[in-house]
Amino acid sequence: MPDNPQPDRPASDIVVVMGVSGSGKTTVATGLAAVMGWTFAEGDDFHSAANVEKMRSGVALTDDDRWPWLETIGAWISGKEAAGESAVVTCSALRRAYRDVLRRDRPHVRFLHVEAPGAVIADRVEHRAGHYMPPSLLPSQLATLEPLAPDEPGVTVTADGAPDEVLARCLLALGLREV
Repeated sequence: MPDNPQPDRPASDIVVVMGVSGSGKTTVATGLAAVMGWTFAEGDDFHSAANVEKMRSGVALTDDDRWPWLETIGAWISGKEAAGESAVVTCSALRRAYRDVLRRDRPHVRFLHVEAPGAVIADRVEHRAGHYMPPSLLPSQLATLEPLAPDEPGVTVTADGAPDEVLARCLLALGLREV
């Protein structure tokens, strides 16, 4: 197992950065990965071509669409844990049932829920380029979102302010220090 530069943290630490589209998941996750020296994965990259096409067409995913996607992300997480590697992955993980899939038999998984005011998220989604999820699907995500419950491993951080300020709050909330 690799040396653990932070003795109070497990040898493998997996952070799932969760939230609705446009909340700032990717910005936070890439920042965490950079300052911690961890592997980063974009959860959207694990979607099947059929899921991507559905969303691109403005059709919300169903649970039947999501389960294989969540299992694929979970398998990636299991590989990191088995290798003793720390990593950060984005995943909307909107419902507790989805988060339960991601942490099933994966003891090092914890969640970082990135949230922002609805108007901020709507503006981000409306103006971002190169993403297949149209703004029309945001209301369905907001309606589906179940915040972290007190018994779930994780924290919630508001993504207001400059990216470096948000990242600093995330590190603090997770009990992490830059390496």
